[in-house]
Amino acid sequence: MLNQDLSKVLKGHISRYSLVTATAKRARAISDKNLEDKVISTEKPVSVALNEFLNEEYKIIEPDEIANI
Repeated sequence: MLNQDLSKVLKGHISRYSLVTATAKRARAISDKNLEDKVISTEKPVSVALNEFLNEEYKIIEPDEIANI
């Protein structure tokens, strides 16, 4: 995976921790769906999940307690 410019995703005070957690959860959902549908993908689920956040297909919403840190 190439190093992506994360500034687009991290705008609005999104923490890197939230990005990592959201990417991991989305990657798990992609992996589970591929397994359920018996789809073999050549692209890694983490790469797909990160690209979805970069393309703004999904949005990370942080609780107020975390967002103000």
